[in-house]
Amino acid sequence: MPRVKRGVTAHRRHKKVFERVAGHRGARHRVYKVAHESMMKALAYAYRDRRNRKRDMRSLWITRINAAARLYGMPYRDLIHGLTLAGVKVNRKVMADMAVRDLKGFGALVSAARAALDAKVGAQAGK
Repeated sequence: MPRVKRGVTAHRRHKKVFERVAGHRGARHRVYKVAHESMMKALAYAYRDRRNRKRDMRSLWITRINAAARLYGMPYRDLIHGLTLAGVKVNRKVMADMAVRDLKGFGALVSAARAALDAKVGAQAGK
């Protein structure tokens, strides 16, 4: 059986790992075994946090919408319910952007939601 020298393959594999952990501290970017563990953990965190970022952004959008809606005297839950009743299809990302950049346009959304809520209350009172 022919002799197999594995130096080149191992070096290439190690080099790939060291390039990925270049910014890590201490042995995490110098020692292969520690660097490999560090890289695997970092990749796991990156995978997990790509999903968590979506959760965090939605929470931020809701906070911004609530703050802007309260400027117009309406809590977040009533705004969302009113927009649903009015048939207005605007996602939270767009509404949060409007709350920050276009307060007048956001006010139009609030007034549409308020009108739909008032119409519902009026219809229930008429029963």
